[in-house]
Amino acid sequence: MSGSHSGGDGRARKLIVSRRRVLAGAAGSLVLSLSAPKIARGANLLEVRLWPAADYTRVTLEHDQPLRFTHFMVRDTPPLRLVVDIDDMELSPRLKELVGRVGADDPYIALVRVGQNRPRVVRLVIELKEDILPEVFALAPVGPYQHRLVLDLKPVNPPDPLLALLREHESRLSEGQRRDEAALLREIQKADARNEAAAPRGRGRDRDRTVDRLLTIAIDPGHGGEDPGAIGRRGTQEKDVTLSIARRLHRLIDAERDMRVLLTRDGDFFVPLRERVEKARRVQADLFVSIHADAWIRPDARGSSVFALSERGASSTAAAWMARRENDADLIGGINLGGRDPQLAQVLLDLSTTAQINDSLRFGNAVLRELERVNTLHKPRVEQAGFAVLKAPDIPSILVETAFISNPDEERRLSDERYQQQIAAAILGGIRRHLAKHPPAARGTLG
Repeated sequence: MSGSHSGGDGRARKLIVSRRRVLAGAAGSLVLSLSAPKIARGANLLEVRLWPAADYTRVTLEHDQPLRFTHFMVRDTPPLRLVVDIDDMELSPRLKELVGRVGADDPYIALVRVGQNRPRVVRLVIELKEDILPEVFALAPVGPYQHRLVLDLKPVNPPDPLLALLREHESRLSEGQRRDEAALLREIQKADARNEAAAPRGRGRDRDRTVDRLLTIAIDPGHGGEDPGAIGRRGTQEKDVTLSIARRLHRLIDAERDMRVLLTRDGDFFVPLRERVEKARRVQADLFVSIHADAWIRPDARGSSVFALSERGASSTAAAWMARRENDADLIGGINLGGRDPQLAQVLLDLSTTAQINDSLRFGNAVLRELERVNTLHKPRVEQAGFAVLKAPDIPSILVETAFISNPDEERRLSDERYQQQIAAAILGGIRRHLAKHPPAARGTLG
């Protein structure tokens, strides 16, 4: 009995020692977890992008976490500069890339300096060529992008689109068009003869139409800058296609004796949908054409389409889907909602009238009849949906989907210069056809 009892006491002592070691280890782990400092990981910079343009220059920092930031302008000592402090970020080679991306022709940025202002705070200093009204804001992840810090450098005195049109017209006159009236008349007669010869029978321009003023055509290349639009399988970006076609159409309209043209963007930069509409209204445009390239969930969708605004909803499920996709451009491109009255903006975009929509349908049908000479039509009629960019209350407005960039065959065509020229010529043909039947009311003298 005594031996058995002694063995039991030994096992008990070993069990107690074992438990004490476990408790001691756990306590040690707890102390370590409480005393060890928590290592916070700063945001990783994923990409730096720079979008210079006459309207404004945009700088975008894309990162994987939200950032805290402050900014201020320095105007009391030269040079003018914008200073942005970014918390929870370390200086990295990728951020330093921004310094080398500033071109000498940037309208607003002279140079950029970056440095570690203090631990975990990066300072970005942008020296400016002229005074600006900076907009610095954050964007939540959307589409292909993660978090973005956006710096919009907008001039104190923004470019006036109407003044730009007048200067462009004067420039053309000074560059060889100030010739004697007889020579000018001969050129007009030759141009009209070429147009009549190229036009199918019964479709020619009204050569006797009185020209009492320059007609203003607003051409809107869809997407741009941060917003690439649809992307084809070969990597073709909608924003590049639309700008190329718009520039070709610009040149064709410039050759018309009674027309002038406004491009809502003439480079690779982002323009919010509302500002596209406002630009057209500021120049009192007679017609508005927004140029796009379709994308669809199936790669076999093909053909060209024309859309007008709808008061009562979309004319088809596909039209509604496309309108939602195009209206998302502001989310992708990134707009600063701070300091704006969203109700006022919505009122502006809800002023469209039945008369404007009816004029747009007639205009759209004229363009559609020309497009069918160039490409298969996706639908034989003008479709309707709630496209925000078509909501100018006093301008007949259409959206032209030139082809499906999501279709590999049509993607190749959209990249072809000959096809781009054909599309531009077809749109101009539709403009002529519409104006011949529905000339706009007189608003003053030529020029």
